[in-house]
Amino acid sequence: MKDKLEPQPLPPSLYTEEYFLTACEGYDEFTSSEGEHLSRRLRDAFRLAEVTPGMRILDVGCGRGEILRHCAQLGADAYGIDYAPVAARMSQTVIQSVSGVVPGFTAVMQSDAKKLPFPTGAFDRVLMFDVVEHLHPWELHEAMLEAHRVLKPDGRFIIHTAPNVWYDRYAYPLVRAVRILMGQGAKYPKDPRQFGVAVNQHVHVNEQSFWSLGRALRQAGFEGKVWLDSPPQNRQENAIMAALRVAAFGLVPFRWFFEREVFAVARKA
Repeated sequence: MKDKLEPQPLPPSLYTEEYFLTACEGYDEFTSSEGEHLSRRLRDAFRLAEVTPGMRILDVGCGRGEILRHCAQLGADAYGIDYAPVAARMSQTVIQSVSGVVPGFTAVMQSDAKKLPFPTGAFDRVLMFDVVEHLHPWELHEAMLEAHRVLKPDGRFIIHTAPNVWYDRYAYPLVRAVRILMGQGAKYPKDPRQFGVAVNQHVHVNEQSFWSLGRALRQAGFEGKVWLDSPPQNRQENAIMAALRVAAFGLVPFRWFFEREVFAVARKA
């Protein structure tokens, strides 16, 4: 239950159609292909689910609905929920466009991740892509408890979240300092969030490190693997920068701070 001192959930009105089409991860691929193609980030996360025909999949925070479409194309029955009414409508449009064409069944509804409208042990996979960072810690715990409840005993919980909060807090100031010395400071604002879309500064309330996400999963009764990755890096730089990249992205503990994205695949403990 929510403590009276805990922050309130973000209002669903923050998540507009404009947000999903101009700020939410994968919007370029969605608008150009109507959900037929996934962004690199969503494709990498979806691959981890290893969806096969006959599975029952729950996409928590289904957004525009393209993941539901891809599940159904593989012959799985895919159910999507989203807190935002706009997202539920957009997802409904996407699944209607492939209804009767793809082998899997699809359905979507507006619902809260903290109180899933499904029976216990209903799903082979629960997906939570780019949702964690939008939930306050108390909300994330309740949402993970619900994911645990609706998973089958041998089911998997797949998570992607970004950015890696350790990068923003600790690595980015160093990156910016180096770039300033190289005369590239104008491209690197003091606040790393200024690289992204302005609205994310208001809707990202719980960004994670690999350590904090692992802890949250354990507290909700999961065990599994949490790891870091990054978008493809620019390799067209001098030997010094190339060597720094090898260290930053390939060596522990440096990569804990320099990798940008956090992934997890978990099971019931």
